[in-house]
Amino acid sequence: MSSHRDRILDQFTRQAAPFAAAAAIRNEEALNRIVQWAGSGPDDTVLDVACGPGLLACAFARVARQATGLDMTPAMLEQAHKTQQEQSLKNVSCRQGEVCALPFADATFSIVSSRFAFHHFQEPLAAFTEMKRVCKPQGRIVVADSAPVAAKADAFNAMERLRDPSHTRAMPVEELCGLFAQAGLPAPRTGMYRVEGELEDLLARSFPKEGDADRIRTIFENSLRDDALDMATRRDNGKIFLSFPVAVVVAEKAVGK
Repeated sequence: MSSHRDRILDQFTRQAAPFAAAAAIRNEEALNRIVQWAGSGPDDTVLDVACGPGLLACAFARVARQATGLDMTPAMLEQAHKTQQEQSLKNVSCRQGEVCALPFADATFSIVSSRFAFHHFQEPLAAFTEMKRVCKPQGRIVVADSAPVAAKADAFNAMERLRDPSHTRAMPVEELCGLFAQAGLPAPRTGMYRVEGELEDLLARSFPKEGDADRIRTIFENSLRDDALDMATRRDNGKIFLSFPVAVVVAEKAVGK
């Protein structure tokens, strides 16, 4: 039986190129919104945890002094290097590492972020605690992730585990905020937005198990009646369109915490 780590490496090695190229993932407005909500400026040093193709790290680098991306999947880091080269950024570095044992000293970065990653973590609080550890006092910790409403989270997560076997659980925004409280941080600021897409485009860059793609199509078809997935599914010209609910949660690390 494969481990969860093996599933992540398998999925994101295969997903790396199509994920990095997806218009919804590269959306500049959404990336800049996270950077703005983090309050990033020219004196900041930023760590983006589970950085994937480096899109958020590069968005931070356009306004911060230095940005570092960390990911466990070599194929994703290759995409991150390509992103850096495409944008001609000199103040971005990327390295391989594990989220629950970040290879950095305490209080190294003024902003520590993570986008679209927490739903893959088996121990989200352990990952969050590491993010807090490497964040400087008065620095900001930023988590952006899928966040279905609580009443529809089970259905959303069941579908996502079919679509991506490395998915563990996307948390409603109240639970994401709870991570900050459990880690001893003040009540965070929250914002919401949606990542729009079309079902067949999404499946084209996904790697479900054999036979599960048709099960996913059926789930989305059924959700047209009652939005059971909290994805605002709709049909237009024979295609099913959807939108992932995303929460952005930000808090400052107090001195002495």
